[in-house]
Amino acid sequence: ISFSCVDSSLSSLKNCQSYINTGMDIATNIALDLVESFNDVEDVNSMENVMLEYAAMDRKLNHYMKAIEETVNQIKREKPENIPDLKYLVQEKFTALESKNSDSDLQSNEKFMYFKDQLKEMRKQFCHQSDNGNEAIEQIDEDIAVTQSQMNFICPITQMEMKRPVRNKICGHTYEEDAILKIIQTRKQQRKEVRCPKIGCSHTNVKGSDLVRDEALKRAIDSQNKK
Repeated sequence: ISFSCVDSSLSSLKNCQSYINTGMDIATNIALDLVESFNDVEDVNSMENVMLEYAAMDRKLNHYMKAIEETVNQIKREKPENIPDLKYLVQEKFTALESKNSDSDLQSNEKFMYFKDQLKEMRKQFCHQSDNGNEAIEQIDEDIAVTQSQMNFICPITQMEMKRPVRNKICGHTYEEDAILKIIQTRKQQRKEVRCPKIGCSHTNVKGSDLVRDEALKRAIDSQNKK
């Protein structure tokens, strides 16, 4: 039995998945724009709903591709004399996978988790700016907040302001992307683990796969520099 047509279909479905990922990236950036511009919470929440819809589409697509792959592998193992009803077998497996769906699936979608994380960081970075008009806040407190924020802009490796900050998902510390990747690569060649460069951090195994772009921090740095 030839599965060339099936392979072609799977390839097309994976392309669809890349479109979903692009849509989620765009929705994340729009939400961050809204927070940076101090838009209504409702507007930001609407983007969260969009992200959940994308996550649901991604889950459905993953289940369908998994159903196809499992069906093909089953047929290859069993080598039946007659060509089975592929459509029926795939639908059966797909239905079984979909029956186990839960809301937690969507919440644990990697891009949705990144969206929530960046939204939280964005609000943290820009919260003091939204209070500038509040006369109850003493100027000295605001100066301290800004100074502390600017300290977070400095890479613990280069000791310079970060241009492309990435955050370690394990310990939460940020570094200049090129600087930390260079250290990881060098230590890998030496077959040694990388300790987090942040003073006082006990994390001893920094991996490239644990690093994510910190768009919220980058925006805060850019905003401060514009001033």
